[in-house]
Amino acid sequence: MALLSVLLALLLAGALVYCAMVLYAARHYLRTRRQGQSAGPPVSILKPLAGAEAALERNLRSFFDLDYNDFELLCGVHTEQDPAAAVVERLRREYPDVQARLIVTGETSCPNAKVHNLGRMMAEARHDLLVMSDSDIRVTRDFLKVVAAEFAGPRLGLETCPYRAVPERGGSIWSLLEAVGMNTEFISGVLAARLVEGMKFAVGPTIVARRAAIAAIGGMDRLKDHMAEDFSLGKLVAESGWEVELSSCAVEHHIGSHGLRANLRHRLRWVRSTRRSRPAGYIGQIFTYPLPLALVLVCAVPSWWPALIAASVMRALAAWAAAGWVLHDPLTARHWYLVPVQDLASFAFWLAGFFGKRFRWRHRTYELLPDGRFKLLR
Repeated sequence: MALLSVLLALLLAGALVYCAMVLYAARHYLRTRRQGQSAGPPVSILKPLAGAEAALERNLRSFFDLDYNDFELLCGVHTEQDPAAAVVERLRREYPDVQARLIVTGETSCPNAKVHNLGRMMAEARHDLLVMSDSDIRVTRDFLKVVAAEFAGPRLGLETCPYRAVPERGGSIWSLLEAVGMNTEFISGVLAARLVEGMKFAVGPTIVARRAAIAAIGGMDRLKDHMAEDFSLGKLVAESGWEVELSSCAVEHHIGSHGLRANLRHRLRWVRSTRRSRPAGYIGQIFTYPLPLALVLVCAVPSWWPALIAASVMRALAAWAAAGWVLHDPLTARHWYLVPVQDLASFAFWLAGFFGKRFRWRHRTYELLPDGRFKLLR
């Protein structure tokens, strides 16, 4: 028991240091983030679509309504019968001045159908600066002005946009918890990694990249069997010699309302994929859980109860730095009391991520491979 207590105390000490690091990393990001001054180049926006979720039209409308001189919007569906196609055509009629096209990319046998979709749209895109953005993203009108201007430097190959999760109004508690986690825990990890080693990766769901940087890694086809294609894309671009950075422009990630079962499947797929994409970093995530570690320590040694207070204070400060300073997130400000609940749930998912390698995604079963790739089983 004594040895376990010492181990827990050391882990908690590391977690408190991590919280302090997040505070500094948030300030560092705000001071040093790249902000362009000149007009940006022409942009091709690539939107891979599959189905018409509840907020799809509002999300897409924010891209049709962008205030930018020269851009095109390509929306990719696998078949003409996809319900998203009708949404796109309706918006094209409403915004006749926007250069928008519907691209039917066809069915594919490659595991990551999104990568296939993006590759086909890239072949049709006219411009060299590409924005790859998921269907559940909503942006402000000045989005392109901000991100395109940041590419004034010739060596910047890829930027990844921080995102603020927004659950569906009146949705499930599970989606609300997940959103709070994204806006406090996930972005904290990105900021800390940026501080320690720079951006050697990307995080979806919105990435801006030069066509030349993607060509340098062998094109999107290189990612066709990667589950975390966003992380791998940023990693490969950085390894090819291009700069990768975290954009100054945050976008909104509108997550649907999932019940418990669907949320469990989604989060298990996420943690299992993360463990295989960056195994060392996944183990290091233990230091991102000060509250669970403090609770276990106090259960083992009740006299250490002040450790729980210290963990609560430091976790609150780190959460506010990420959600408040960086993301300007009203959700966490309203539901701050859910942060400890989400931390415990996230810790449980982190532990579960060490087990299992199969998952269900869009009614199909896949198996994760040790190197982060995955294959279709049925």
